[in-house]
Amino acid sequence: MSEATKHAPDAETLQFMADLEAALQQAQAGDFARVATGEEIARRTRGRPPVATHKAPVTLRLDAQTLALWRASGKGWQTRAAAALAAAAPKGLD
Repeated sequence: MSEATKHAPDAETLQFMADLEAALQQAQAGDFARVATGEEIARRTRGRPPVATHKAPVTLRLDAQTLALWRASGKGWQTRAAAALAAAAPKGLD
């Protein structure tokens, strides 16, 4: 057996290499999701992105019917309730 035959890749390895090259070409062409570079991955941080304004956690006691009405209004009910409270807040207390 010659040196070239000993180190020649088998059919499965050749198919893997061909598939890998095709996938890289598709990624570079933008056919699929963009590939992140090593530098982009290193810059990533964990957790939620920082926000400019922070919200304070509070406990607000509401009667059951009022709470049920807000919850029944669908997704985002807490944001809408906060907006309604802000609109009804006393003015001039800045």
